[in-house]
Amino acid sequence: MAERRNDNKKEPWRDPSAQAYVQIENVTKRFGDFVAVNNVSLKIYQHEIFCLLGGSGCGKTTLLRMLAGFEPPSSGRILIDGKDMADTPPYERPTNMMFQSYALFPHMSVAKNVSFGLEQEKLPKAQIASRVEEILDIVKMREFAGRKPHQLSGGQRQRVALARALAKRPKLLLLDEPLGALDKKLREQTQFELINIQERLGVTFVVVTHDQEEAMTLASRIGVMNRGEIVQVGTPSEIYEFPGTRFVADFIGSVNMFEGQLIEDLPDRVRIRSAELGGVVYVDHGISAAPGAVVWAAIRPEKINISRTAPADAAENCVSGVVKEIAYMGDLSIYLVKIASGKMVRVTLPNTERLSDHERILWDENVFLSWHSSSPVVLSQ
Repeated sequence: MAERRNDNKKEPWRDPSAQAYVQIENVTKRFGDFVAVNNVSLKIYQHEIFCLLGGSGCGKTTLLRMLAGFEPPSSGRILIDGKDMADTPPYERPTNMMFQSYALFPHMSVAKNVSFGLEQEKLPKAQIASRVEEILDIVKMREFAGRKPHQLSGGQRQRVALARALAKRPKLLLLDEPLGALDKKLREQTQFELINIQERLGVTFVVVTHDQEEAMTLASRIGVMNRGEIVQVGTPSEIYEFPGTRFVADFIGSVNMFEGQLIEDLPDRVRIRSAELGGVVYVDHGISAAPGAVVWAAIRPEKINISRTAPADAAENCVSGVVKEIAYMGDLSIYLVKIASGKMVRVTLPNTERLSDHERILWDENVFLSWHSSSPVVLSQ
């Protein structure tokens, strides 16, 4: 994941006195008997890139459309810059929306596509020309100003759509799966360009995406959605390292989950006996749960060590197994190790050295898996 620069705007969501630019208060949206968004409350601050992340049908696009004014809430209210948006139509809101399809006019040139909204506002021609030139420079599309959309690549069309959305200088830009039509390499490149453009212009972005890597790269904060609800809000590192539920842990990245019972819970340590693991998980902090409670220890694959020999102290946080699958991904290798309980444990190792087959752990080898006591996250739901 990318770490976003904070310069002198230090995480306003941690400041109790900071005023949120967007306030979503107990918003629910029903379509007949179906509840698409369920009692969502959320604060988004100026200059953020806030990502709404979730699977198909979780309500993230519906929430974005309510922000834009295309859908009215069934209950609750939305405030932008302190103003209740209930009676404000889309065209009067300080927002603009960039759609997944880009929705460019095929008969217009790049420059005409970008200037269309400004012409509708009847701005002076000289001002329109200056602003179009400025925004095309920012998205690096000035040399393509005379081309039609069909003469552009997917990435170039994406930039034109972004330029058109930014030309009216909205205070809040709403992006619905903005990079979904791009191939993986171009998508990764464009993510960093979006961050640079946003930081240069100071516009607040709200991005809807189902792509975890995209959210982790772009976002100052992420709101994870499931079944119409926001289940956790945090920075990318908070969401990844400290998931609040099994759903979030499983949805963000890969994770190994071991169910067990608490056998010790003190301020400085927790022990969990897990039949799935066939041993004890030791964690270096307490969780204040009831003795004997059913919990889950979540351990990320990259935090697990794999070796042919047992660690010196192998009583806890260690299990043996047999390598059943290996996937070589270039920068890393993925190992699936079957332990005695039958559970598959996923381990990822960075390929920092060029190893021969003799040095590399191979299929059907007996191995030991171990991890540091700070690695597991204990989840109770």
